[in-house]
Amino acid sequence: MVVLEGDSGDGQPMSPDEDSKLETKLSSLLSLEIFRVIKDAQQQHGLRHGDYQRYRGYCSRRLRRLRKVLKIPQGDRRHYRRRDITATHLTGSNSESRLLCVPLLQAERAWAHAMQLRQEANTEPRKKFHLVSRLRKACGHAQMLLQLCEQSGACDARTQLEAGAYAAWLGGALLLELQQWRPAAESLTRAQLVLEKLSAALPEDERLVYKQKVDELKPSLRYCAYNIGDESAAGDLVAMRGQGLIENLDTLMAQAKESRSGVMHEVEWRGRRVTVRPEKVRLFLIALQDLAKSVAGAPTVQAKIDILENILMDCKDAITAIKEEIKNDPKLKTASENQQMSSINYLLSYLMYLRLVRTIERNNLLVQQAEEARKNNVQIDGKKVRPQDLTRLYEIILQNYAELQQLPGFENDTAYQKEIETELKAYRAFRCYYIAQVLTGLRRFREALAMLERCSTYTTESLASKLLDKQLLEKLRVLQKDIESCKFEVHADSVLEDDDEDEESKYTSGKSFKDKKPLVDRLDDYREESQVLTKNPNIFKMPPPMEAVPCKPLFFDLACNFIEFPNLDDKTGVANNKKQGAGITGLVKGFLGWGKSDK
Repeated sequence: MVVLEGDSGDGQPMSPDEDSKLETKLSSLLSLEIFRVIKDAQQQHGLRHGDYQRYRGYCSRRLRRLRKVLKIPQGDRRHYRRRDITATHLTGSNSESRLLCVPLLQAERAWAHAMQLRQEANTEPRKKFHLVSRLRKACGHAQMLLQLCEQSGACDARTQLEAGAYAAWLGGALLLELQQWRPAAESLTRAQLVLEKLSAALPEDERLVYKQKVDELKPSLRYCAYNIGDESAAGDLVAMRGQGLIENLDTLMAQAKESRSGVMHEVEWRGRRVTVRPEKVRLFLIALQDLAKSVAGAPTVQAKIDILENILMDCKDAITAIKEEIKNDPKLKTASENQQMSSINYLLSYLMYLRLVRTIERNNLLVQQAEEARKNNVQIDGKKVRPQDLTRLYEIILQNYAELQQLPGFENDTAYQKEIETELKAYRAFRCYYIAQVLTGLRRFREALAMLERCSTYTTESLASKLLDKQLLEKLRVLQKDIESCKFEVHADSVLEDDDEDEESKYTSGKSFKDKKPLVDRLDDYREESQVLTKNPNIFKMPPPMEAVPCKPLFFDLACNFIEFPNLDDKTGVANNKKQGAGITGLVKGFLGWGKSDK
């Protein structure tokens, strides 16, 4: 039966007193947004950087402050006496939502300790047992929180649902650690269902926390399904790792069933079967089995590129593992120096072949992305795609094929070299085509036509040979049509350029003419030049150019030193001044006898 607003439930309208009592009861219910509270605390106190120890310390300090404020201490300084939050606290007169934070923070503290032990268990395996006990403790506190919310009747519906989802998630994490796959999947599915329903019922601005939690649960659910026996889940795990959802796929695969990993104890390539010993190599080959399905299911080209780049990183690690094994084992090192190719070297060549083939596949996706962006006039990383960019990509692909030709142990394999050479010609055709486009943009039409002729030759030879790649064959057929149209365009552009150089076409052609000479230097030559009407017309060069002018001559009087000039002292009065002497001083000197010279 649905009770409408203002209805008491038996068909009679509610009185104002009953209505106010109902509003008071609803407003008195405790509410706690569990997932939002823990998400904010985790982001602010260490988990943004994966520091679980710091978050654990925050939970302890927060619990101590809460118990002090709520006046629920656990004994005094000398004695410890456990005091849990009970339904009495929630139904009392002093009840508040912070009471629910006590069991929540206790569960978070135990969970953070477990995650810290998981990081340390990589070097100390015995800590895994302590990890399980901490997860049990966290589940116990989460169940206590759920019981308080459900049995006390003091919490609203949203808080009860979030408490149930939180307890289910921690229970699933514990069962996952205990490798109880089916119960773990059921518990995680229950948490996922509640979170999805909550997200659908809440406003748009409050859904983000729940959606993020649902995304965090998906890898664990797929891993449980994989261990239960769902073979399709392995491909989903690889796809999730390509999208950045799973970082420890190697660990997950290592803990998988022995029935599946046992299949990859040996591998066959080009008629030879070799044993796969290193664990990293075996895990890489397992992940490689579902690669095609993961790439095909990727929604965008960029998602496919991300998946292939992650596989290439795994392949690099596998190659490093084999090289380390050869380096550390003297027997393998001696076998590698012999002329006959050993099994470990054959496996190394196979992995190098896989790395180069996947690199070529990744580069082809980059070419596809660039061609689509160029066709739709869309920028990539803020830059417009040019023919030079595509030429560079095809050059990298040709370098990869050159490395494939030099693969150790296959230099003299005629069939292998023929396969590589056939595909090499096809990619040379694409490179020549884009080089021709670059030359056309530079108005070097003769060279562009020559490159198109060479491109046509490569394309014809590649189509005549037996190419196994159907996608490459289809691209070559499209290229063959594009070559013919491009030839006509280049030929037409070259003819138009020759006509422009003709003197008569300079005056009769309706095309605008551009000349580097300024207008003042060619006034006698009439041409229709639109540049004169622009903002920067070429009329007069400023500043004007420097011109050479004759310099002022310098005169040197060399005869002056050999001429004797007449004495003009009598005319200038210099001699009279000398006869007058020094005046009174001279008279005194003569009277006293000074100044007379002895004869």
